[in-house]
Amino acid sequence: MAKTVNRLGVDIGGTFTDVVLETASGLHSTKVLTTYAAPEDAIIDGMKQVCTKAGIAPDEIGQIIHGTTLATNALIERRGAKTALITTEGFRDVIEMRTESRFEQYDLNLTLPEPLLPRERRFTVPGRVDATGNVLVGLEREAVENVVERIADGGFESVAVGLIHSYLNPNHERLVREVLAERLPEVSVSISSEVSPQMREYERFNTVVANAYIKPLMASYLGRLEGRLRDEGAACQVFLMHSGGGIISIADAAEFPVRLVESGPAGGAVFAAHIAARHGLDKVLSFDMGGTTAKICLIKDQTPKTSRVFEVARTYRFKKGSGMPISIPVIDMVEIGAGGGSLAHVDAMRQIRVGPESAGSEPGPACYGRGGERPAVTDADLVLGKLDPENFAGGSIRLSPDASSSALTGVFAEVLDMDAEEAAFGVAEVVDENMANAARVHAVENGEDLSEYTMIAFGGAAPLHAGRLCEKLGIERCLVPPGAGVGSAIGFLRAPFSFEANRSVYMRLADFDAEVIRMLLAELQQEATGFVRSCDAESPILLEFKVYMRYSGQGWEIPIPLSEAQAMAPDAETFQRRFEEEYTKLFARTVKGMDIEITVWAVNATTPPIAPDTIQQTDVIGTAVTSGTRRLFDPAKAAFTDAQIVGRGGFQTGQIAQGPAVIVEDETTIIVPSSRDAMCKSDGCIDVMTKPAHAGGAA
Repeated sequence: MAKTVNRLGVDIGGTFTDVVLETASGLHSTKVLTTYAAPEDAIIDGMKQVCTKAGIAPDEIGQIIHGTTLATNALIERRGAKTALITTEGFRDVIEMRTESRFEQYDLNLTLPEPLLPRERRFTVPGRVDATGNVLVGLEREAVENVVERIADGGFESVAVGLIHSYLNPNHERLVREVLAERLPEVSVSISSEVSPQMREYERFNTVVANAYIKPLMASYLGRLEGRLRDEGAACQVFLMHSGGGIISIADAAEFPVRLVESGPAGGAVFAAHIAARHGLDKVLSFDMGGTTAKICLIKDQTPKTSRVFEVARTYRFKKGSGMPISIPVIDMVEIGAGGGSLAHVDAMRQIRVGPESAGSEPGPACYGRGGERPAVTDADLVLGKLDPENFAGGSIRLSPDASSSALTGVFAEVLDMDAEEAAFGVAEVVDENMANAARVHAVENGEDLSEYTMIAFGGAAPLHAGRLCEKLGIERCLVPPGAGVGSAIGFLRAPFSFEANRSVYMRLADFDAEVIRMLLAELQQEATGFVRSCDAESPILLEFKVYMRYSGQGWEIPIPLSEAQAMAPDAETFQRRFEEEYTKLFARTVKGMDIEITVWAVNATTPPIAPDTIQQTDVIGTAVTSGTRRLFDPAKAAFTDAQIVGRGGFQTGQIAQGPAVIVEDETTIIVPSSRDAMCKSDGCIDVMTKPAHAGGAA
């Protein structure tokens, strides 16, 4: 991807909107409070601030790359358009019946989440396609017109179309769309054979419903954003970060907004992978903690782990299976309600609980002085000495320690007989343990030992908690990159243009048809390449081929990467060998005598990523200059201690800051526990290590 001189990265979070401007002179960044009623207002405000810092005008910006939580929040908060679903007769209740699995096996009072659309908004049409794509029962236009008339009477803004086996034969779905376009041209339409052409109707129907549900909202927002940017002189191209870790055009984002779900966290994973490549790290735990959520992602060989299904809006203690499945390419990560704005309370068992409810930016934590009365994680951090009340967010927000103390005692004093400092300790330990437990589970599910990993911490709140998290997880090393407070926005500027096209076509190896496979992969290659070329007409395109395979009778498949040569000249022996290699990596054995089957085929087209400069060994040259001390609580010792204060701007390459220490900057604060020391690397990363790790110099 050709690098544009002036590029703007914008990440709308639940609390802050992060804006980063990359110019020939370097990065210029700011954090502004997210404006919920009109999110574009915060973007314009932030853009003006960074342009002033860089000394340029908005019309000198050549490219804007944007990621947002708006799509996710609309699904979680049920704030989408009035939407109808048209599906096959007999399948009206698929999204309500789910898979009949119990995500909490022993809860006798288990309550399943409500479907996105109630039953009266789900309509059926006759017609049936079988599992091979053949038409069993034809679909007549008159039958479709009758259903469309009922939808017209209902005053719907958007329609999702999901018919059985349409991923193999989309003709019936296209007929429904054609009738809708003729009768209701102002209504938005999404069809599952384009949004998510994959097997498993529950996941596919949910995905197309989610796309239709948020499509009018996102189209309106993106249109307003383009207009506001033009009014300010920034008439450049605007691109969107998608959940798979790449960039797509604003037109494609408006058509397939469900691909924007998790776009912000995906930018963070790209950012961490870029840092990992710079430092030559093959095993990295990406830790992104902002104002509303914490995101944890495993990165191996400088590449984030990906998946093709994930869940939104988990309702039961964030348990897998309790959310809404979305079947699109996505960077695989665990996300929990643990951020600076996460609210604390005492439950019926007299236990401290934190999140998932968040104060956001309106009203924000109690210390913001914007009307918040309940204690949040930021309030606990302030009372524990992690934050400077006079220099939060670069001094743009003055924090009130008294308000934090009052909020903490108001919740915990009477019930648990705790003063503000004890309550703050409890809140911080609970939220840190929640995040550590999520990381442990994620690692176990992927068969990984976190003690072999290096943490990369970013997001406004992550450097405040990363040191304690490393202590809990047994991780010896943590890197906090420059610009950590706006890491996801920087990640947008490091991401390639990319798009993954996938399709379900069931095939057993015993029935392997090389010509069908060649034609299918060629079609997917053309589709994925077309999306990328709509964003970048000149850069070379790299192709990644992947198939999902399993033994016959198994309920889930595993991804099998293929080289271009293996994909373009397919043979059954190669596919079987690659499957057995990957299966053995996961399960340490193969299963003899069973046939193997392929369920999903995928081609990802991407422009080459920006190659980072590698970092060489850094030798210790002395001790960092301090500007005084701060009273800081050390949770490992359960006591306050005097921590030296180090300004990140004056922290020189090779210098050491011995813990306990507080490394301050405008957008975040790095807490170095007593068990650790910190070194400044040549690229500006702060390397927080267990004390023996830097003896004689650090690599």
